[in-house]
Amino acid sequence: MSGAGDLVERVAFDQRDVADDGFGNRVESWSQRLTCYAGFTALRGGEGVIAGRLEGRQPIIVRVRAWSTTRQIGADWRMRDLRAGDWAADSSGSYWSGPVYAVRSVIPTPDRQWLDVMVESGVAA
Repeated sequence: MSGAGDLVERVAFDQRDVADDGFGNRVESWSQRLTCYAGFTALRGGEGVIAGRLEGRQPIIVRVRAWSTTRQIGADWRMRDLRAGDWAADSSGSYWSGPVYAVRSVIPTPDRQWLDVMVESGVAA
């Protein structure tokens, strides 16, 4: 992946929010912080990757353009694939119907134009 033409996926990054419910309890929720175009590269080799697949986890490298907002992405965030899901509602409230990925690491490329975000599906975000 070398250029902006390779960014064909649309993703959203969410940050965990913690608030007081007024009764002394902590209430956790997710707030969308940014949306952007991205390119996906599934990791294929290595013992850890293969072992993770056997457990239902799939690590993916997501490349996004490095700018002030994307540089705020942290390892405690989550990512949603906007082309593969939508918000749905049931009796318990609204939820994301598509895949959700836990962000594991954010590494800038040597030229500092891109960020490689390692995400993992199949784990609690």
